Amino acid sequence: MDLAEADDRALQVRGLYEQLENRLLGRTWTLPELAVGFTNDAAYIGRLVLAAEQTWGIDGDADAELRHKLAECLWWVFVLGDRLGVDVPAAYESTMDKIRTGLENSLRETSR
Repeated sequence: MDLAEADDRALQVRGLYEQLENRLLGRTWTLPELAVGFTNDAAYIGRLVLAAEQTWGIDGDADAELRHKLAECLWWVFVLGDRLGVDVPAAYESTMDKIRTGLENSLRETSR
């Protein structure tokens, strides 16, 4: 699956969450609520990394939970990008190109 397909799939799943939110809350989550959901999951990855390194205990399988939360954070990025009008696959591609070019230039300069 490429990033554009992952983006589409993430938004399909978000649509299901929105149906559930409408039933339970009478509305969908606001942009700030989505951002808090993302930051909560992203912060939990820190504990899961510690658990994977066996320096923090958690209930359950740390590796399985880490895979789940990393994937979920990627989902959040697509959802937030959609709400903010950011084409995440395109932004990722251009950002990686820019970083790679900068690193390659730095490596050339330091090898002289």
